[in-house]
Amino acid sequence: MKIVGFDIGGANTDFALVEFEKDKIKRIDVDFEYLPVWKEKEKLKDTIKGFLEKESKIDGIGVTMTAELSDAYKNKKEGVLDILNIVENVSNAPTGYISFSGILTPNEAKKDPIKVASANWVATAELVGRIVEDCILVDIGSTTTDIIPIRNGSEAARGKYDIERLNTGELVYTGMLRTNVATIVDRVPIDDKWYRVSSELFAITADVHLILGNIDKKDYVCDTPDGRGKTKKDAMRRIAKVVCADMDILSKKDILSICKYIADRQVLQVSDAISEVVSRERLNLIVTTGLGMELAEKACDVLGIENIRLDKFFSEEECTVMPAIGSAIMMSKHLNTKHP
Repeated sequence: MKIVGFDIGGANTDFALVEFEKDKIKRIDVDFEYLPVWKEKEKLKDTIKGFLEKESKIDGIGVTMTAELSDAYKNKKEGVLDILNIVENVSNAPTGYISFSGILTPNEAKKDPIKVASANWVATAELVGRIVEDCILVDIGSTTTDIIPIRNGSEAARGKYDIERLNTGELVYTGMLRTNVATIVDRVPIDDKWYRVSSELFAITADVHLILGNIDKKDYVCDTPDGRGKTKKDAMRRIAKVVCADMDILSKKDILSICKYIADRQVLQVSDAISEVVSRERLNLIVTTGLGMELAEKACDVLGIENIRLDKFFSEEECTVMPAIGSAIMMSKHLNTKHP
């Protein structure tokens, strides 16, 4: 049985093909494409179609999404319904949509579209729960961080919708690539002095982590704030702008100082939310995944909490598209239950 999983995000569309043999995973292939839905929504159909054409026979498709929150849509309902229609027009394979209550059929999702809005963390939790029954999942992606309690192999999040999870500490809008650095710090140190930062979108966390060596140029898949290059030199220019300066005013040492401080503050953003969830849930084992696994590890170290990296069980590439893999696994389980 071959099942495809999609995680259709506002910035990236992630793809996973999971092949099963007697209910066991035989093969996993993953891929993704940077697709800023807020400005290139019309390309989504061809992107999904291109991924599906990689395999001649597909037995089912599991879909999760966060793109409905993008500026391409006036509200979540409109976004979910549009994405549902795109997927249904591309393939005739049985399709299921990830929700807080499991897999929904296309008709069920259309009747209650909000149930499948931004539920990709459910798919990741389903996957992690098969490996570690009681833990807190920390998944740091390009844009956001999910902090999900798992009990007895199932997600036990207090919040379901994004607004609820922002309240419970289970969703933090900070990520490895697309986060405006001005949302992490309001001032930075240079030569033992403090400088307030501009709130303009001059630099993002991809610039910080590229300069510090936490990501490679190939990982910098999103657009740059200024539309220019993705070299360390380009990134340094953007960081200098955060304090309304340039490389004629600041040295490389100054830029490194700024970047290290921003990265440290981002770790504290994540550790603060982890601490909130750990204190409430009384779970003391963290499972980290996503592009920001190392950042998540540092946050755990700050708190002195034991953590396991998911790349002990999956490849690094697979760890960056866990919701897509989880969606495929949930769909496989759904089909086997429906047709044992």
